[in-house]
Amino acid sequence: MEVAIAEERILVFSDRVGAEVAEAKAWAKRVEAFGTLARMSGLLARPKDDEFEIVYREKRLQPFWRIASRAFARYERSRSYTIALAPEVKTVVIDGHHRLVEGHKTTVTGHESCEEESRRQVLVDGLSGAENMSLAAYLDFDAAEAGADLLAALAQQNTVVVPPQVKASGLVRDAVAKAIGKIDADRILEETVALEAVDLCYRPVYAFRYRRAGKEAVVEVDGLTGEASPTGTTFEQHLGKILEPKFLLDISAEAVNLFIPGATVAKIAIVKGLELHGKHQAAKAK
Repeated sequence: MEVAIAEERILVFSDRVGAEVAEAKAWAKRVEAFGTLARMSGLLARPKDDEFEIVYREKRLQPFWRIASRAFARYERSRSYTIALAPEVKTVVIDGHHRLVEGHKTTVTGHESCEEESRRQVLVDGLSGAENMSLAAYLDFDAAEAGADLLAALAQQNTVVVPPQVKASGLVRDAVAKAIGKIDADRILEETVALEAVDLCYRPVYAFRYRRAGKEAVVEVDGLTGEASPTGTTFEQHLGKILEPKFLLDISAEAVNLFIPGATVAKIAIVKGLELHGKHQAAKAK
C-alpha cells in the first residue's frame, strides 16, 4: 500500500467584518452578555451607555484543522453467482457446460475486476480537538496561504495568533487509519491512501470584555460571518491564563512550539507574556 501526505499549509481567512463593525455588533449585545437578570432589568429601564465600560479588546486568529483524504483500491476476486431457474427447468447448459440444478437454481463462477474510491474530510477544532463539521461553513470564504513571516506581521499588529493545542501528527495518523478500509479481494493490484489536504486554518474572531456594576462579560464577534455571541470568551480564558496580547515570532528556546508547515518548527513566544504577568502579580503581592 502506498501512502502519500500532502505538504502541510497554514491558511489565514480574510477578515470580512473589521474592528469598527465588530465593536458595534458587540455593543448591541452588551446587555445580553450579562445574563437573564440584566435583560429583564433592561425591559423595565433601559441601561445607560455610561454604565458599560470596555475593559479589553481582542482580535485573534483561532485555529481549526482540515484533513482531506482519498483512498483508492484496484483488485480482483472470484465470486459465485446464483441463477434462479423456472420450475420446469431440469438441466441447463451455460458456455457449453452442463450446470447442476438444485432447488430451481444453478451456480456459476466469475472473475471480478474491481475499483473502489472514497473521500473523507475532517474538520477539527484546534483548541478542543473535537471534530466539528459546522466549521465547513468557513471554507467558502477567501483564505490566503501564510508562513511564519505573515504570522509574525499579524502578531505585531496586535492580533493574537492562537497556537493549536491539537498537533498535526496525531490527526494525520488518525486520518490514515480511517482511510484504510477492509478490502474483500483475492489479489490487490493497487492500493493508495492520499491525504490531499493537511491545513491549519485560522479564522478571525473579535472579543470585547465589558464591565458593569463590578461584573464583567464578553461578547464575541465572528470576523467572517459577523455573528455576535453574548457568551463569548477571550484567548486568556481559553488557556485559563492571563497573557499579554503580544505574540512575536521567536526562535528562542523559551518559546512555545507551533507547527508551521513548510518549515520544520516555528515558535510563537507567549512565554514572555506569562513572565510579564507573573512580574505584575508579584509586584501587587508586595
